This record gives sequence, C-alpha cells and structure tokens, in this order.
Amino acid sequence: GTVLATMLVDAGHDVVGCDIDLFARATYPSGQREVEVPTIDRDIRDLSPGDLEGFDAVLHLAGLSNDPLGNLDPALTAKINHLASVELARASKAAGVERFVFSSSCSNYGAGGKDWLDENSDFNPVTPYGHSKADTERDVEPLADDNFSPTYLRSSTAYGVSPRLRFDLVLNNLTAWAYTTGHVLMKSDGTPWRPIVHIEDMAAAFVATLDAPREAVHNEAFNVGRTAENYRISELAEMVAATVPDSRIEYAEGAGPDTRTYRVNCDKIAEVLPTYKPTWTAQKGVDELLASYREVGIEQTDFEGPRYKRIDHLKMLIADGVIGNDLRTIS
Repeated sequence: GTVLATMLVDAGHDVVGCDIDLFARATYPSGQREVEVPTIDRDIRDLSPGDLEGFDAVLHLAGLSNDPLGNLDPALTAKINHLASVELARASKAAGVERFVFSSSCSNYGAGGKDWLDENSDFNPVTPYGHSKADTERDVEPLADDNFSPTYLRSSTAYGVSPRLRFDLVLNNLTAWAYTTGHVLMKSDGTPWRPIVHIEDMAAAFVATLDAPREAVHNEAFNVGRTAENYRISELAEMVAATVPDSRIEYAEGAGPDTRTYRVNCDKIAEVLPTYKPTWTAQKGVDELLASYREVGIEQTDFEGPRYKRIDHLKMLIADGVIGNDLRTIS
C-alpha cells in the first residue's frame, strides 16, 4: 500500500487510503519516499456504500496478508479476507464505483504440482489464506456487469524493500537470516516452486490495470510477475548464499516437503497490459535487501520477534489492549 500510493500519485491519480494502521509500529526505515494521502480510518468490515461514493476505482489490498496470519484463526481469515472483500465489492458497486481491482494471489493454485499454470488453470489452495483469495474471486465474478468492472491480480510471492517490509516472505527472510546469522535457514526441503515479484513490480500492475481500457481487464484475472521469475526455494537459497558473504545454507529441524508448490505463467499480463513493464529480478532483489539490511543494521531479534514478525506483532497488539481477538481496534 505505501509503495502503490506513491506510484498512483506520481501517475496523476487522486488517492484516498483506507487503513486502520495495525502495523504503524512496524514501519521499516527504508528511506523510500512516501506520499501523504487523505485516509479513511476504518476497518474494511465496516465500509458502506456511502464511504465509497464519488470514487472511480477501488483497489482492494486489505486483509490478513499471508499463510501464518491466515492459520492463526481460519474462521476470522474467512470473515476478513473473503466475506468482507465480497461485501466491499458489493458496496463499491452500489456506490457507482466502475473499477474494482482485487489483490488476489498465486496462492490460489496451492498444490499446483510441476506443470506450468496460467489463468485458466484449476485452483487448488491448501491454506486458509489461499482459500480466501480463491473464494473471493468466485463470489465477486458474478457481480460484473456493464457498470461494474472487477479485475483480479494474482500476485506472485512478493519480495523487496518497502516501508512496511515483510520478513515472512521467502526471499526477504532468507536474506535476513543470512545477513544476521550467516545461515540461510531453509524451513522446507527446498523443492517447492514459487513465482516471485518485487513489491514495485506488483504495485505497477495495479497502475497498469487502471491505465488499461475497460474491455481489456473487465472481469479478467492476471498472474502478476514474469514467467522467467519462477524458482525452486533451493535456488533462491543458493542465490542468497552466493551473495551474502560468509553465509551457507542450513535446514531447520523438521524441514520437509511443502505442499504449496506452483510454477506460474505470467505471459498474459505482458500481452494484454503493454504498459506493465516489470524490471526486477531475484538477484537484484537480494542485492537491494542486503544493502538495506546493512544500512539499517537489522538484527535477528527484529525480524523474528514482535517488531517486524507480523503474527507476533498482532499478538503483541492484543496483549497491549490495542486490538481484540477479532483484530478490531479497541477505542
């Protein structure tokens, strides 16, 4: 969101955010430029058509953002990521919003096996997070009509530096372990496939969607990233070990196969949205992350503790009485 807001403003859009800012205490000193935009301080579960009147487009990125958070309370994940997302689409339609761009995920494909997957491939989610994204696409699709045009951006696994940098993402995490401990810590056997995409290239897909003619993106799904940027986890680990001085690959106790494995074809977005020009590669990402970690002086306790580890951060906010177990803010 912080990266996308800046891109949207730079592209000439009038931007209003909606955020309860659960991770304000987890701001990473990235040094990147951030824009100030008007912000609605409201949970997406509470948005009404009245909040959305007058907007041309809603870009929906809010939710519990990964598998560990999704697993914390699967029922709550479904309420926030699925049911609230569908209600937001309905509220947007009722308010006369023409474009609705949903931040979906390649996690929809889940146990995708070794074959290449495109936008017509079957969903096979294996986590509450993956199910929530697939279910939202299924239930928003029937809402599309001449006046309401949804688009589903199935992003690859993110990486890269941002003011809300996430250390639970594979490339960010492997590089952090390597820099702070000298161990490229593998939490699986390394065989699963992942498509990965830099946060800037992910955000650029939303801008390109807004730029595109309505007929090109109406009720369409796009895998976000580049086909060339699919890797086995072991390949990413080897890249990190070769880049971070004095580091070597180590396997965590109990590291074994991961049912989440998918290789994703991203050719459609390149063909249909010619303004979308992703520029990052995994190697450039490791270089960027290492340089940032050095500059900030990141420590293992930062990214493995409540400061930046999102699930532990939420548990800290609950313990501090900032939010309840339903993740709603306590006034």
